[in-house]
Amino acid sequence: MIVAPGQGAQTPGFLEPWLEDPTFASRFEWLSTVAGIDLAHYGTEADADTIRDTQIAQPLLVATGLVAALELFPHPTDAFGKVSAVAGHSVGEIAAAAGARVITAEQAMVLVRERGKAMAQAAGTTPTGMTAVLGGDREEVLAAIEKHGLTAANDNGPGQLVAAGTMEQLAAFADEPPAKARLMPLSVAGAFHTHHMEPAVGHLASLARSVSVHDPRTRVISNRDGRVVHDGREVLARIVGQIASPVRWDLCMDTMLDLGVTGFLEMPPAGTLTGIARRALKGVETFALKTPDQLDEARAFCEKHGEFSEIETTPTWRMVVSPAKGTFHIAPEAADADVLAAGTTIGEIASLRDRSAVAAPHGGQVVEWLVEDGDLVSPGQPLLRLHPEGGQ
Repeated sequence: MIVAPGQGAQTPGFLEPWLEDPTFASRFEWLSTVAGIDLAHYGTEADADTIRDTQIAQPLLVATGLVAALELFPHPTDAFGKVSAVAGHSVGEIAAAAGARVITAEQAMVLVRERGKAMAQAAGTTPTGMTAVLGGDREEVLAAIEKHGLTAANDNGPGQLVAAGTMEQLAAFADEPPAKARLMPLSVAGAFHTHHMEPAVGHLASLARSVSVHDPRTRVISNRDGRVVHDGREVLARIVGQIASPVRWDLCMDTMLDLGVTGFLEMPPAGTLTGIARRALKGVETFALKTPDQLDEARAFCEKHGEFSEIETTPTWRMVVSPAKGTFHIAPEAADADVLAAGTTIGEIASLRDRSAVAAPHGGQVVEWLVEDGDLVSPGQPLLRLHPEGGQ
């Protein structure tokens, strides 16, 4: 399992040891050029206040994750035989999508540059902020957040919620905190992952219409609901919408457990997500890749925990995979069909939490069903193989 951290993971000078490698430096310079930002400067010389700026922090994090991944897997296709799933926290989802080959590194840098700008502009409209809530009873904390008109913008697992909203709402929340909870105001520009970011969603959505995508080469776990998403267009749409919707990292970790993940490697600047994982993913070994002198150890970690993802792509057929763990029920209209139109519902996954429909996003001729009605399935498990419509 490879994960990419979100905003707040960056620290002054964290890039210095990485840029000593000429290959890393040249690749990083290319992505900086695409973004139109001197990211090497910000990763080595800028102070904490400067790199806290949303417009700088987001491209800096994504570029670092993408180039570090090339150092970890010099031949990118090798990664797909070792990495069973990827996920990113908040802006880290863009790095994860590029790593899964949904979008290119260059597309990722344009998207993250525009994401940072648009979120900064949205944050400037109304004074808003975010406060971490540590400890306390979960239900009591959520009730207090709702009482003050705030949004639980990040749910990072047991005892780690982030409330977001206007500064007045946050001040009232601080005056009446939940029992046994500690509040920690965060140094961010605004209420990210709330309705206050809707203007940024509109801007990025218009740009995303021109982005060509591919279906992921490995399982992509979505921040929205912890689902495994295997349609490239849906991965991109979720990344866009996620700007104004809460980060459900708790549900992402639930899916990791459903997948049977044994190793959890965080890309640089690492530490935040591995700290959460140590508390929430009992029995899962973690690795925080912080400096290049750890690369050999990180490669050995990937070899130890590597698992083929079961998801392959070829020009002649497409796969429909399960978004979650549960019992698969085939839709009657799909069971005996020879050809499925794009978007046809092929069945649903029933779990203890809910029921979710599964569609064939591309459609095509049915080659073979890989499950039977009533089978238990896991996240990302192949369900149906299709030829593209008109294929032979």
